[in-house]
Amino acid sequence: MSFTLAIIGRPNVGKSTLFNRLVGQKLALVDDAPGVTRDRREGEGRLGDLSFTLIDTAGLDEGPKGSLTARMQEQTETAIALADALLFVIDARAGLTPNDRAFADFARRANKPVVLVANKSEGKHGEVGAMESYALGLGDPVQISAEHGEGLGELYDALRPLLPEPVEDEEDDELADQSEEAIATRPIRVAIVGRPNAGKSTFINRLLGEERLLTSPEAGTTRDSIAVEVEWKGRDFRVFDTAGLRRRSRIEEKLEKLSVADALRAVRFAEVVVLMMDAQHRFEEQDLRIADLVEREGRALVIAVNKWDLIERQGGQIAQLRADADHWLPQIKGVPIVATSGMLGEGVDRLMQAIQDAYAVWNRRVPTAALNRWFEQATSQNPPPAVSGRRLKLNYVTQTKARPPSFVVFCSRADAVPESYLRYLVNSLRGAFELPGTPVRITLREKANPFAHKRKRKS
Repeated sequence: MSFTLAIIGRPNVGKSTLFNRLVGQKLALVDDAPGVTRDRREGEGRLGDLSFTLIDTAGLDEGPKGSLTARMQEQTETAIALADALLFVIDARAGLTPNDRAFADFARRANKPVVLVANKSEGKHGEVGAMESYALGLGDPVQISAEHGEGLGELYDALRPLLPEPVEDEEDDELADQSEEAIATRPIRVAIVGRPNAGKSTFINRLLGEERLLTSPEAGTTRDSIAVEVEWKGRDFRVFDTAGLRRRSRIEEKLEKLSVADALRAVRFAEVVVLMMDAQHRFEEQDLRIADLVEREGRALVIAVNKWDLIERQGGQIAQLRADADHWLPQIKGVPIVATSGMLGEGVDRLMQAIQDAYAVWNRRVPTAALNRWFEQATSQNPPPAVSGRRLKLNYVTQTKARPPSFVVFCSRADAVPESYLRYLVNSLRGAFELPGTPVRITLREKANPFAHKRKRKS
């Protein structure tokens, strides 16, 4: 029997957009006006190797008995009764509303697993709204943008423990219960991406020890994202070979557009992304764009400089690669970089170890006591600048999640903290807790002022 998920929430938070994204078709009408969806709509959804039945519902709203609004509410209640779990969607850009809080209680009374989804989380305003959603008491919010397809990897991680078993790995019972031991031993999802003809398929064939994937000197041989199972020194990996990514202006054929979309989807579902460059044409503009995309998606990144056998060997080349990577990609300073040759098999072991190390860093949680000691030292050595003659106060920091490491800094005026100071905190965090290369997220949140109500009385 299929596992059923009901998408619920107040009107106009993006439920139908999420429904369309998960079923892979525009089955539900989407518009900026609230209340477009009235009846519940069902569809077969898929997210990576998970499949389920989805129910799109009308926005939870109250109305007089017998009215259209009330009947829409009844349809939603029926959907909740049929569902095995609920996707409770809020609008992160709008922040929490009284309706969100009321219907969070409604979702809790359903006595079913609830996944809190903070939709429209792209941008600074979305981050703030997502942090507010902790007040609902429904656990960690999954930050996504259903319209742009961002954050689907995190949604996959939230849903996977709820489903009885993955579709393609039915024999692996450990994946269903998601114990710590299962998480530590399950296959690491790795996407190999890069420009056309960088040697991605050749490298994976070398890793497998067989000609599993088609290769050709002609660019664009790979069209679909192909998944292969790899075991390396007792650790399992699920490696996705992807189509080459060219600049958008050069993509003309519809088939190539679909291939590129498939490659981008593989990046979003991956845990570690290997950016493969041609050693003869490294750190070109498109390489930097791909690396920036991976960082924005919050995935661990490893750079493989392939076709190293075609380069004339000189002393100091690896050190120069390291310097070039830090120069061109300051937002992920310290990203692992490995010289490889898929044709000759050089650097395979070093790259697989780098993937495993990057995965460990991506999952790292910093002890609270050590985090507080670092924060006190970092802000005392380099205090935040004064703005309009007033000193900014940074009160304390906490880690909200890993995958990637994400932190919230509570302060007096969040909008006044300059980007340069945030970069300083990120780089200081990397150095203090050995977080090289992985995306690090720092969100600013204003601490509630306990004297605000007294000021209102005086005025």
